[in-house]
Amino acid sequence: MRLGLTTGSSGRRVTVDLDMILKAENLGYDIVRTSEFYGADAVTTATWILANTTKIHVGTGIMQFGARTPAMTAMTSISLDHLSGGRFRPGLGLSGPQVIEGWHGRAFGKPLGQTREYISIMRQIFAREAPLEHDGAYFQIPYRGADATGLGKPLKSIPHGRADLPIYLAAMGPKNITLAAEVADGVIPGMFSPEKFPAMKPLLEDGFAKSGNGKGFDTFDLCIAVPVSFGDDAQECRDRLKPYYARYIGGMGAREVNFHNANVRRLGFDDMADRIQVLYLDGKQDEAIAAVDDDFIDEVALCGPKDRIRERLTRYQALPVSTFQVRFPTTESIRLMAELLL
Repeated sequence: MRLGLTTGSSGRRVTVDLDMILKAENLGYDIVRTSEFYGADAVTTATWILANTTKIHVGTGIMQFGARTPAMTAMTSISLDHLSGGRFRPGLGLSGPQVIEGWHGRAFGKPLGQTREYISIMRQIFAREAPLEHDGAYFQIPYRGADATGLGKPLKSIPHGRADLPIYLAAMGPKNITLAAEVADGVIPGMFSPEKFPAMKPLLEDGFAKSGNGKGFDTFDLCIAVPVSFGDDAQECRDRLKPYYARYIGGMGAREVNFHNANVRRLGFDDMADRIQVLYLDGKQDEAIAAVDDDFIDEVALCGPKDRIRERLTRYQALPVSTFQVRFPTTESIRLMAELLL
């Protein structure tokens, strides 16, 4: 099992903890992933990290589909991969309609069809087998709409990218999990629960079968991101994570469409998801935080002292997880996980 960590900048200033990332690199971590919010992008932080490291791979988790054309994402990936000596791994995802339509000003559309087209175009660009042409429901290359000049022509990337440059897909819904296994090289599932993996496994296997190329768990990166809250008091460690989960379950999306809330329901915490969403959207954030159940936190995160984390880590080690990413990393937690897994 490879080790990774995630980093992001959701505060008022864009920051990167390079000191911690360099410590992770020296400890043998395989990858660090950067995140994207409305206001801070994942590519700039990934570039900064790549420029200041020498061994660790850097990925995005995620670049939002609605923020970039597939060609732009492919261009960015080729450029960063070349400049870093092959250390960049693009991770893509949908975000949600509130962000795509409310921030980027683009139609959210039908996620599965858009994802399939997007990745297909990137694969064509990486392969350079022919000038790029695509005629789909979401993307038409060259563009031939009513307002086209008629001057567009199929083009081939000037820089030669790696045809096998791995593409990761962030996915939560069952159909998106299956699609990731079919068209991507790895999946980053949201709020991963070892106890619920038996329900996810056939979805992945269905995608492997649809890929038609012999793909399986030995060639596909099940890349989970797990919060690690390390400390002497397990309850205090759980409580540190509750504001994050309350915000995502309750407020990261509309009342009608919140992918994180729906994911928590699929994990079997329907009543909790209802309570948190009602409280959060009614402006009762403190009560929403208090409504996050301890047993939910224990199912999707590792909390407490070293011995407790070691014991609960075995739940992940029994699964075909290839990369374990530490969410909300600290210097202490990345050292701990290196000691337990490397």
